[in-house]
Amino acid sequence: MKSNRSCKFTDQGVTRRAFLKGLGVSVTLPVMESLVSKAQAQTLENRPKRLTVFYSPNGVRMQRYTPAETGVNYTMTPVLQPLSGVRDKFTVISGLAHYQASAFGDPPAGHGRSCPAFLTGAHAKATEGSDIYCGISADQVAAQFFAKDTQLASLELGIEPPSLLGSCDINYSCTYTNTISWKSPTQALPAMVAPSDVFEHLFGDGNTIDEATRQMRLAHKGSILDFIHDEAKRLNRNLGSHDRHKLDQYLESIRDVERRISKARKTTIEMNLADLSVPANIPNDYEEHVKIMLDLQMLALQTDMTRVSTFMLGRELSNHAYTNLGIPDGHHALSHHANDPDKIDKLVKINAYHMQLFADYLEKMASIPDGESNLLDNTFVIRGACIGESNDHDHMDLPILLAGGGLPGNRHIAAEKYTPMCNLLLSVLQNMGVPIEQFGDSNGPLAGLTA
Repeated sequence: MKSNRSCKFTDQGVTRRAFLKGLGVSVTLPVMESLVSKAQAQTLENRPKRLTVFYSPNGVRMQRYTPAETGVNYTMTPVLQPLSGVRDKFTVISGLAHYQASAFGDPPAGHGRSCPAFLTGAHAKATEGSDIYCGISADQVAAQFFAKDTQLASLELGIEPPSLLGSCDINYSCTYTNTISWKSPTQALPAMVAPSDVFEHLFGDGNTIDEATRQMRLAHKGSILDFIHDEAKRLNRNLGSHDRHKLDQYLESIRDVERRISKARKTTIEMNLADLSVPANIPNDYEEHVKIMLDLQMLALQTDMTRVSTFMLGRELSNHAYTNLGIPDGHHALSHHANDPDKIDKLVKINAYHMQLFADYLEKMASIPDGESNLLDNTFVIRGACIGESNDHDHMDLPILLAGGGLPGNRHIAAEKYTPMCNLLLSVLQNMGVPIEQFGDSNGPLAGLTA
C-alpha cells in the first residue's frame, strides 16, 4: 500500500492535501502544518469559509418562536430555549420572506412551492411529471465557485428516504419536497440518507473493485483504518506533536462513526453483500441517525473535501412520529393544529427538539480546531424552514437563524417586513467571497449582519 500526498495551488494560496490509501480506501486528512514549509503553514492558517444549511420540515409555531425584543440579550422563547447555551454563536433573523412561494394562480400547494423556493428564491413550476423547473440554489452557487478547490463540489444529506414518484402536494412533484438543493432549474440534487452510503462516498477511493475484494471489504470486521494502518504510522513519524494529536483525533472520529454505522447494521435489515446500492445501515434511532450524518458532514468539512453541504432533518411534508418524545402523532398532521392547544404543545415540543439537535451541532462544530479558530467560526450555518407558521403555510415570515462565519451572535435582527430571504443568501455568498451582486429576487445584501 502506498500513500499519495500532493500539494494543490490555487489563486487563494496553497492548500496541502494528504491522502492515506489502502484497499478501496482513500482517507483525506486535515491540514498538516508539519508537511509544508513555515511560510505555507502560515498561509494555511487562513482557512476557507464554508456553508452549511440545517433544514427542518413543516415550519414552527411562530408565536412561541419569535423573540419579543430585538438586539442583544433578547428573552429566549420556548422553541429557542434549547439554544440558550450557545446563544453567542447565532443570530435570530425575523421578517424574511419568499414571495416567489406564492401561488400566482397556481394550485394552493404550500409545501410544494415553499420547499423549492427556500434556497432558490424561485417560483416552482406546477407539475407532477418530469418537467420540473425551479432555479439554482444558493448552496450550488457556492459549490460551483469552490468546486475547483475541493474533492466534492457539495454534499447533500438527509434523514428520510425520498417520497415515491408522482405528486406529494397538490399538482407538485415529490421532487420539490425531497430536496432543497438545485444544481440548475431542471436538476434537483437528491439527499443521501444512509450513513454507509455517505461513508463510502467520502472514504472510498472511487475505483471499481472486483467482487472478491468487495466481499472481503464488506465482511471485514474491523475498520477501514486497518487498511491504512501502516501508512498512518509512517506518516505519524513525520509530524510534530500538534499534528500527531490532530491526526489521532481525526482518525478516532472516523473509527467512532464506523462503530455507530456497524451498530446500526445490526438493528436493521441484513444487507445483500453483493449489492452496495441497497440503502442499509439506517439507524432505527432517529437522533443517532441525525448525529451520525452530521458527524460525517463535519469530517468532510474539516478535511476540505467540500465547502458546501445541506442537511434535512426530514423531507418537507414529513409525517415522522417522534415517539422518543412521547408523541405518537405525525409531525405534518400536528403542524396543521387548527389552534388545538394539545396539538400546539406537541408541535412546540418537536420544534424545541429540533433546536436541541441544532445546539448539539453548533457545540460540536465549535470544538473542532480549524486553523487559528474552529470549524464553526469558518462556516456560515443557515438554519431554518421553508414556512413559518405551519398551520397557515405562511412563507412571508420565515424562522431563520444564522450561525458561525465569524459573525457576532446573541442578537435578534428584525428585518423590515417582507424582506426577501434572498437578501440573506446574497449576503452569505458575498461574505464567502463569491463574486455575485444579485441572487434570486434579492434587492440588496441584508443589513446589520456584521455590525
